[in-house]
Amino acid sequence: MLLSFLTVPRSSANSPLPAIGELELASLTELWRAGEADVSEVHEAVGKKRGITPNTVGSALERLHRKGLVCRHKVSHAFRYRPALTADEFAARRVLEASGGTSALSRVGMLAAFVDLVADVDDELLDRLESLIAERRHPPSPHAGKRGGK
Repeated sequence: MLLSFLTVPRSSANSPLPAIGELELASLTELWRAGEADVSEVHEAVGKKRGITPNTVGSALERLHRKGLVCRHKVSHAFRYRPALTADEFAARRVLEASGGTSALSRVGMLAAFVDLVADVDDELLDRLESLIAERRHPPSPHAGKRGGK
């Protein structure tokens, strides 16, 4: 089964994430948990209980690499893989795609409905959203807190 995930990809919020299968998603989830792993480590966590071979897990990791969802580097004779985006970034992109993409969010009604949903859930969550928006609008200066010398 292929799961179509999002319209905000690896490097650009304007390009869609590729569709991924169940094994790819399970492997990516394991990498989010572990931070970094090789094929045998992902197989131990994901493949053994499915009764699949390390080669099958390796193929899934290779596909994720080609799709830009994981990065890899060689250590000795084996690749080590790590996620190219966080689980939160991936989930946010899935939600964005499910809502119709960035063009849907640009409609005031969709954005207002989202804010209303957040407000209905928890005032603290609404405060956090407000704080995140303020941080994006006014990021801290890279030189804040540093004193000029010389």
